[in-house]
Amino acid sequence: MARITYNDIPNGMFEHLRTIEDFILNSSLSKQLIEIIRLRTSQKNGCAYCVDMHHKELKHMGETDLRLSSLCVWEETPYFNENERAVLHFTDALTKLDRKPISDHIYNELLSFFTKEEICYITLAISQSNTWNRLMKTFEFTPGNYKANE
Repeated sequence: MARITYNDIPNGMFEHLRTIEDFILNSSLSKQLIEIIRLRTSQKNGCAYCVDMHHKELKHMGETDLRLSSLCVWEETPYFNENERAVLHFTDALTKLDRKPISDHIYNELLSFFTKEEICYITLAISQSNTWNRLMKTFEFTPGNYKANE
């Protein structure tokens, strides 16, 4: 049972957040990369509802079970390409801030694969996913019931 239900949420709150989601989805980033960011952020934050959702979305997109089950240990696997690894490194750093700036190494790694505009979208996607994780951790929506769009 949720602490805060859909009926308790202020009118327009989710709609405004969806506007940002649409902005991110209309960028040049692939939807699969955005979902990988969302799943990894949710894993790092321990958000069961969001892990369930983004796992199902990626599965629906055709992501392999091997990559899905290995995302939580991505650094130890060969299953992610170099641009995904750069994004995952950045996702991990931006999700678990340690009061230090993002290192030049992590940023420059992104620049090897993405434009500055795309890095802005990646940063927003990570930040937005962190926002959703924090909302769901507070609201305590029940994981397991999400259905990926057909």
